[in-house]
Formats: sequence, C-alpha cells, structure tokens
Amino acid sequence: MLRSLSVLLALPLLLAACEAPQPGRGGASLPRPKAPVVTVEAGPDAHTAAVNFLAVARDMEPRIETECLARTRGRMNCDYQVMVDEGRDPQPNAFQTLDDRGRPIVAFNLALIAEARNRDELAFVMGHEAAHYILGHLEQKSSDASKGALILGALAAAPGADADGVAQARDFGAEMGARAYSKDYELQADALGTVIAWNAGYDPERGALFFTRLPDPGHSFLGTHPANGERIAVVHRVVTALRRGTFRGF
Repeated sequence: MLRSLSVLLALPLLLAACEAPQPGRGGASLPRPKAPVVTVEAGPDAHTAAVNFLAVARDMEPRIETECLARTRGRMNCDYQVMVDEGRDPQPNAFQTLDDRGRPIVAFNLALIAEARNRDELAFVMGHEAAHYILGHLEQKSSDASKGALILGALAAAPGADADGVAQARDFGAEMGARAYSKDYELQADALGTVIAWNAGYDPERGALFFTRLPDPGHSFLGTHPANGERIAVVHRVVTALRRGTFRGF
C-alpha cells in the first residue's frame, strides 16, 4: 500500500519492525576511476531513518519537478509525488510509476528507507527513479517489449508453430525486448539522478555507495542492471564535471 508524505507520522514504528537486509558485495567494471570502498557507515535508527526520508523528499520533489519541466517542456505531467510503499518486502526497493490520473510517483519501500545509511543515499536513489520517467524510459520499455513480442511471434509463426507456440514466443520476445536496453536506461537514470541530487545540495558520490552493499549483477546476458562498479563510475564522471563546471548535459 502506498502512503503519501502527509500521513507518515507512524513511519518510525513501521521502520522499527523492518529488518534491513545483509550487505552484499561491490563490483568493478569499465571504466574504473577508483575501486569503490565499501561503506562501513552505521545505519540510522528508525526515527532518524524516517526524519531523513521526509527531509530528502521535501528537498528533492521541487528539484525533480524543475528538471522534469525543463526537459519535457510541458509534454509530460511533472506534478511529482514521493510516497512510501508499506509492503513488508524485506529487500530494499524503490520504483517509478504513475497513478490513475497519470501523475508520476516515486515510491520507496520500508526496507530501503531503513537500509539507507544517510540522506545522500536517499537523494541519489530518489533522483535515479525520477529520472526514468523524465527520460521517457517507461514508454521506451513498453515499446521495446512490444517490438520483441512482434518479432519473435512472427518468427515462430513462419515455420507453422501452433497458437500456443506463437504465444510462448511472443512472451519470450516481450521479455527479451524489455531487457534489451534496460542497462543503458539504468546508466542514463544514474547520470540524470546524479544531476538532480547535486542540484538539491546532496553528494551523489556518497549516495552511490549504496551500490557497494548490493549484490553485483555483473555483466549477465539477460540482466536488467549494469555492474555496480560501472554505475559508480558514471556517477563519478558526472560529479567531476559538475565540480569543474564543465558539465554540458546529455
């Protein structure tokens, strides 16, 4: 169940009942500015975690909307809302979705709020998820899945596959299509999320250390996410350009 920020007074109690997952391992990939150092920063207590989330949401929401309006020029609904998913999934998760009226929503589950070590991590993840919508990834993934289903369905039908065989081929094609560019979309969202968090006054490089506690997907063939080291490298490059004043967008 999703809850808006206005009804989160009980969030510390909900977080107290939520066990944070065990740390995973960091990864490394090209390009490598530096091997990531696994953060040893202690996690906050339930009250601090709730306060951190509320503060970051209030800082980030207007920055997200500003970036959305600037990039989409009124073509998309930029009236963002940050919400909490009260489900009891023990794995940290955040996601971008739309409500019934087409309003964009960034939702965090309780496990992620509890797992985040600091406000920089929350801001980076929030910026990353919002970036998927701003960059049009929701529509692009749907289009990719449709194309994959169409192609494999046609290939299966050509040699005379029955209806079940064609349906299975379409399902597989849709999955393949949806995954085809998902790693690229994640890296693009990392880059824009870095800019949004930076503009809101947070440190995206510190925030990206969140990756060092997640299992590394590496370079699996059908994986949906890039290697953790590759993602950290993208954040490093963007922050370096922002600090030097040489960032020109993308």
